[in-house]
Amino acid sequence: METTRSINLSLGIVVIFLAGVLLRLAKPVLFPFFLAVFLSYILTPVLSGLKKLKVPQWLSIIIVLGAAFFIIYLLGTLFYTSGKSFAAALPQYSQKVETFLANLETRLRMAKLNWELVDWLNKFNLEQIGKLVLASFGPFFSFISNLFLIFLFLVFILAERESFTRKIAHALPLERSQKVLRVINNINFQIQKYLAIKTLVSLVTGVLVTVVLVLFNLEFAIVFGFLTFILNYIPNIGSFIATSFPVAMAVFQYDSLWPAFWILVILITIQMTMGNFVEPRLMGEGLGLSPLVVILSLFFWGWLWGIPGMILAVPITAIIKIVCSNIPSLHFLAVVMSKGSEETFS
Repeated sequence: METTRSINLSLGIVVIFLAGVLLRLAKPVLFPFFLAVFLSYILTPVLSGLKKLKVPQWLSIIIVLGAAFFIIYLLGTLFYTSGKSFAAALPQYSQKVETFLANLETRLRMAKLNWELVDWLNKFNLEQIGKLVLASFGPFFSFISNLFLIFLFLVFILAERESFTRKIAHALPLERSQKVLRVINNINFQIQKYLAIKTLVSLVTGVLVTVVLVLFNLEFAIVFGFLTFILNYIPNIGSFIATSFPVAMAVFQYDSLWPAFWILVILITIQMTMGNFVEPRLMGEGLGLSPLVVILSLFFWGWLWGIPGMILAVPITAIIKIVCSNIPSLHFLAVVMSKGSEETFS
């Protein structure tokens, strides 16, 4: 018995390792496929609505894909253009940074350790940082150049959505097929609910942040709003990063620290309201992930696919948890991955 258990554990470790290697090597294909799967869950309610209006399936798919392509391409192009302007403008803030640090030295009369901190900060070259930011936009938004592949996957996923159910019904005995379809429908519903709510909450948060920054006349408000939308898929860490960027920009854009202070207060209020009150009420407590699981998934998918992997890490982990919760033999994994000790999916 002990020997069999050891063999199974060893085989499990080997399979996990090989799966990680495969995911890393197959990123050019798997990353667009994962995005297509996520988009399919978000677009499915729209397709269902068009079906109720008696719109033919082929026409519904064309309408949905055309609208999705236009929105994604427009947002990606808008953010990339604004991002290039943001990176190009960073060197202009070098003088403001130097002035800020000089005033900090004079007013606070820093001790030796703090003097070293100021010297260390002075070594930052915003021009080089701007080039780094500009260079990072390429791999981060490489999916724009892969839109054709993503939407090719989407076409087949959406087209096969209904025929897949019929295939299961014909492939298995009636009682077993009904049980399998019930589990699959439950999984699809919960995944669709999670992704739709998460995307809606992220979108509303990004829009609110953009409006606030525009009202404060902060430069590159669209960039920071879009970053908020993207980073909101990463719990806690993403919100902190998304808030720190506009606050830092406000410190150097205005002569006074008060605008930066009020921006910080308002953005924290928005993030806390959306993250701690609105999202849990819409999502349900059963979809919460353990903070340790979130951190581990961020490291794992970040190692596999870089920044895009970190953004997809939590949705992928949530989907894995939903699947495990609906399969009795894997239910213990869903409990381990959850915040509490009980599963209360709704």
